Amino acid sequence: MTNVFYEEAGGFKVGNILADNTTSLQIESIHGKRSKIKAGSVLLRFENPPIHEFMQQAQEMAAGIDVNFLWECCAENNEFTGQALANDYFGHTPDPAEIASITILLSQNPIYFHKKGAGRYKAAPPEILQAALASREKKRLAEEKQAGYVQQLLAFELPDAFQPLLDDLLYGPDKNTIEWKALEAACDTTRLSVPKLLERCGAIPSTHDYHFNQFLYEHFPEGIGTDTFSSDFQHTDPEDLPAADVTAFSIDDATTTEIDDAFSVTPLTFGSFRIGIHIATPALGVAPNSLLDKFAAQRLSTVYLPGRKITMFPENVIQHFTLSAARRRPVLSLYLDVADDFNVTRTFSRIETIEVSTNLRLDILEQQFNEVTLRENQVDYPFAHELRILWNFSNKMEKLRGKDQDINSEKVDYSFSIDQDRVSIFERRRGAPIDKVVSELMIFANAEWGKQLADSGFVGIYRSQGNGKVKMSLSPAPHQGLGVSQYTWSSSPMRRYVDLINQRQLIALVSGNPPAYTREDDALLISMRDFEMAYATYAEFQRGMERYWCLRWLLQENINTTGAVVVKENLVKLDRLPLIARAPSLPDLSPGTFVTVGISQIDLLDRTLNVSFLGKRED
Repeated sequence: MTNVFYEEAGGFKVGNILADNTTSLQIESIHGKRSKIKAGSVLLRFENPPIHEFMQQAQEMAAGIDVNFLWECCAENNEFTGQALANDYFGHTPDPAEIASITILLSQNPIYFHKKGAGRYKAAPPEILQAALASREKKRLAEEKQAGYVQQLLAFELPDAFQPLLDDLLYGPDKNTIEWKALEAACDTTRLSVPKLLERCGAIPSTHDYHFNQFLYEHFPEGIGTDTFSSDFQHTDPEDLPAADVTAFSIDDATTTEIDDAFSVTPLTFGSFRIGIHIATPALGVAPNSLLDKFAAQRLSTVYLPGRKITMFPENVIQHFTLSAARRRPVLSLYLDVADDFNVTRTFSRIETIEVSTNLRLDILEQQFNEVTLRENQVDYPFAHELRILWNFSNKMEKLRGKDQDINSEKVDYSFSIDQDRVSIFERRRGAPIDKVVSELMIFANAEWGKQLADSGFVGIYRSQGNGKVKMSLSPAPHQGLGVSQYTWSSSPMRRYVDLINQRQLIALVSGNPPAYTREDDALLISMRDFEMAYATYAEFQRGMERYWCLRWLLQENINTTGAVVVKENLVKLDRLPLIARAPSLPDLSPGTFVTVGISQIDLLDRTLNVSFLGKRED
């Protein structure tokens, strides 16, 4: 019976010929499978040995042939077949198994022998062969090194070569490197995520730094240093501006260094008074398109997270313009003449200087200025008289906006304090007197200055809200959530880039100069678009870090059970924390139901926890 040795799908096979149709053959394989092959794929026809012995003999002979010697037997520039090379190599007329062994070896060594067609080969040129061999050796060494890395990782040891690459491996890996391939292989074996495995290897000593560095890697790849730009601003001499005859004070939390705003209350005739809203003016010192301006336009906002912040401006710029006590600073002031019934009769703006008398801090002021001290008419604290006037004015403004019954004023805000890695979380009811005073004055200033820009034909960046959606645009539009006809951000120019842009427009308006920007300026649209994206990203990062510190607090205080309130479906908000979590075991309870939950399996790396339903409770 005639047999064939043939090539199919890149491999070699043998079979018995059942029918020869000239251009095709019907064959039967060793295992009895019948198939049709093309005659052109046949490399050799033979009678003996039987097909079940043929391939074994051919492969055993191929394994014993020195491929280097075989390559040296070839003429460099000539093409050849396996049979022709077998004649030269064996020195006699080769039998079918010997021909097959050479053919198999040629196919298995493409570095040495380049395939030129069905069954035809050509020896690789020496220089190409040497380069290919060097590449193969390099690959072998890399695979050997990679295997060593895998073994270290499986033993939860960090290879020395990984240390300088940790940020890249954690946050933006090059998946073609042997380090990543080793890490990926070790993760597959251990069924751990990359961060979890590296944490087990001691490469993530601080879970806080892991989250913080991940944010920096993605959004601040060049670092957060500011020294390069710290001198690129114009120092404003207070003597160049008129001095306001007011006694001003600021209200900020204890850690604030970027004090953007201050207030004053000056008595007028017949029971009326003048309220001053004074805003720091970095726009006077940071020129458009300067290096410092481009730096701020890249950052777009101060980034806040518990325990630290990344400021939009360098520290020395902040210190030059911040409204610290006992220092005369340039400001853009909005004055409100207010009648004894707390209606505003006139507004006007000035560029001037003020010297803030006192920087009031929230942690102290909240104990002095609150519903109880207002009700009992206590006045034994700084600026008590002025704060009471501002409180009454704020109530009037809130009512005029139609927001005096706003349920949001009863919500709770939270503040975080980090002291030597220990976290304290404080609840602050939104709508408390001190919050209402600051927020109402800021709303009034941003709405009024937005109106002045619009009335004067100066373009500005506005925030509007309709149907629950907030957007930014260059045209004034109502802000339904605040109840005002138009609203700009212009009261925090040291912390938000859009405020700086709007302040430049306002300064030009008040000074009687042409606007710094026109509606056709691409810079406005670009800054507005970039700011929206950056502000959303920074806010998401802040929420993530607040969640992290909430979990740290639960561990710190050893909280295993706590109260919670149902938000919706199986989501609950934990008591005393701005932390919403999923409780899979929660039964079907209506939103607002008070429950007790168990806390377990807190994971600071993934920022997750297990919350289990323990029962309903009364408020």
